[in-house]
Amino acid sequence: MRTAPPDEDDPYPDSDKTGREEFVMAWIVLIVSGVLEAVWATALGRSEGFTRLAPSAVFAVALALSMAGLAWAMRDIPVGTAYAVWVGIGASLTVVWSMSTGGETVSAVKIALVLGLVGCVVGLKLVGDPH
Repeated sequence: MRTAPPDEDDPYPDSDKTGREEFVMAWIVLIVSGVLEAVWATALGRSEGFTRLAPSAVFAVALALSMAGLAWAMRDIPVGTAYAVWVGIGASLTVVWSMSTGGETVSAVKIALVLGLVGCVVGLKLVGDPH
């Protein structure tokens, strides 16, 4: 984890405001990266083995941005937590999108499992390293 050097002009030098802001930003970037994981997974499915240009391009861009965001977030969030949250967000959104567009059947069991996955992701955030 990074620690920011002390800011000479900070009126509250003991508040660790910069560290908290970086930590919050890391979580925001991680969540956006998880959403982009769902985008690239969906685009990959629609690319039909990279034979369709538009979904293939969306896949490549979303994949690169998602991985870059995950790597950036891991500077402040432990790797295990960051990866689990990233996968959980991406998997949940991919399943929900597929069910909502008719690509996958909807069942009470699937909905319960997705809610459980979301609950685990939220739980990891709540019990994560305090900053």
